[in-house]
Amino acid sequence: MRRFALVLLLVFSASSARGDDIFVNNVSGDDRNTGRTDSGSEGSGGPISTIAKALRIARKGDRIVLANTGVPYKESISLQGGENSGWDFKPFILQGNGAVLDGTVPISIDAWKFVQGDIYCFAPTYKQYQQLYLDGKPAKRTILESRDELDKLEPMTWDLLDGMIFFRSEKGVDPGNYRLTYTGQRTGITLYEVRNVQIIDLTVQGFQLDGINAHSNCYNTELVSITSRGNGRSGISVGGASKVKISRSLLGDNATVQLRGEGFSKTSVTDSTLLENTAPATYQKDARIEIDGKEINEAPAAQTARTIRRIPRPDAPASPLPR
Repeated sequence: MRRFALVLLLVFSASSARGDDIFVNNVSGDDRNTGRTDSGSEGSGGPISTIAKALRIARKGDRIVLANTGVPYKESISLQGGENSGWDFKPFILQGNGAVLDGTVPISIDAWKFVQGDIYCFAPTYKQYQQLYLDGKPAKRTILESRDELDKLEPMTWDLLDGMIFFRSEKGVDPGNYRLTYTGQRTGITLYEVRNVQIIDLTVQGFQLDGINAHSNCYNTELVSITSRGNGRSGISVGGASKVKISRSLLGDNATVQLRGEGFSKTSVTDSTLLENTAPATYQKDARIEIDGKEINEAPAAQTARTIRRIPRPDAPASPLPR
């Protein structure tokens, strides 16, 4: 009886001592604050300015609440281990409130090198997967086989060849006259060995590899109302032995695939849209992917009516997604 009472006491203590809110505001916040209130007038108790700081001070079962300031959060973040996990009865939550996590980086004028005609190139930090952005949107891409086909680039289009981004400007216009950015940060959100996590109402865009990567051993992880777009490899990647649920989400404009599964992972998708405008809806290697309760096979496209089927073309439009 004494042992049973002790167990009840520990459960009650865990549920009552944890589950604090941590407020983040990338405009009015300050990382010297505690983040315990959402008001900047609360002095040191006001919001902090970065998600990374919130994750460092978070404890099991906490909720991180982002302010949607209209200014993207320019961070690459990781949720890892017990401190960034929750319980079955109280998950660890990252509440986005419609905010944007953005990994694009400006290209300096000096980085561009003249190639020929109106074609220029520059060397991005990461060489394999990339996206070029023009005025905050993924630029139109023309797929080339080699540098011998550079003449096929139309004005305002680009491609990645031999680890270099090649861009054709309008006639007589230097690329420094455009607002060009590229996917300079590696991954938007990395999840590693976490339990009972929810990420809600967040847009993740412009990262070199994946928007969200559930790397390994992520269990009872839910991604709700996520938009993951314009990333260099995939919108969402699930690997290892992770088990992830995706609901009411939109994946599109990603360069290689929209939803990627590998290892012994299992991904369940419900009430979501996977665009095939720039790449196949799904890719899986040994992994399981279910969409609306139906397990899909190794085919390059998800077998679901919710998928918007468009065959990728070299002249595919830059983006159908609202910005």
